[in-house]
Amino acid sequence: MKALLFTCLLVLWLTAASAWRFKRESQLRSGSLPNGYISEYLKSRRPRRELPAADEPGASAGPPNGGADLPTCLMCVCLSGSVYCEEVSPDMTTVPLLPKETAYLYARFNKIKKIGRNDFGDTVTLKRIDLTGNMISEIDDAAFSKLTLLEELSLAENRLVKLPALPTKLVSFNANHNMLKTKGVKANAFKKLTKLANLYLAHNQLEAVPFIPETVRILHLQENNITDVNTDTFCKSDNSYYLRPSLSEVRMDGNPVVLSKYPDSFTCMNVLPVGRYR
Repeated sequence: MKALLFTCLLVLWLTAASAWRFKRESQLRSGSLPNGYISEYLKSRRPRRELPAADEPGASAGPPNGGADLPTCLMCVCLSGSVYCEEVSPDMTTVPLLPKETAYLYARFNKIKKIGRNDFGDTVTLKRIDLTGNMISEIDDAAFSKLTLLEELSLAENRLVKLPALPTKLVSFNANHNMLKTKGVKANAFKKLTKLANLYLAHNQLEAVPFIPETVRILHLQENNITDVNTDTFCKSDNSYYLRPSLSEVRMDGNPVVLSKYPDSFTCMNVLPVGRYR
């Protein structure tokens, strides 16, 4: 009997509450409630959902460009340590603030113009950065100085005229389709990269072959302005027994140099460079 009485009272209370809410919402829609009451009523209906904190997994507190006030992971796609910011709209003109522990960044085909000293300073976990197809013309020389784990870096299809200092653990570096000249590549640019295996510098304006580490297996230098090579370019003039078995692919096609004029320059290699021989 008590249970039945309680059920009846509960039904009556829910009915009255629903009727009161319907009446208030009808008044709200018709504008018959005072302005102050409307404001308080709207606030009380549902608390505003807070955006995730910057130090939580899959979240970042920074805007990807100067005008957007959204965390990176609402503008891009963040998945298990990877951030995908490709062809972002509205235009992404600066490097986005990345979630902590980000290992892979793909920010291809945007309108990033510059990489500053601190753009990657707080993301020392990065192993791969792909900035292909942007408008980068300037990179601070210390931009990658803290990225001791970085293994792959692509700056292809940008507007670079010189290279910054590169992380020493790079395995693959791609700067194809830029505006690099020999004076924009320091003599020791690749000298300390003792793990570098793939080096892509095609479609630039280089006049000479830069220093190539012995670990390099694939070297692309096609479509530059290279006019000559010498015995020390790939081999060592003071050591006729020196060999470079790891260098298995060298492309120099599309350069003015006639490779057949320098037969002693390739004696240490297992393969001849692809290029012009007459």
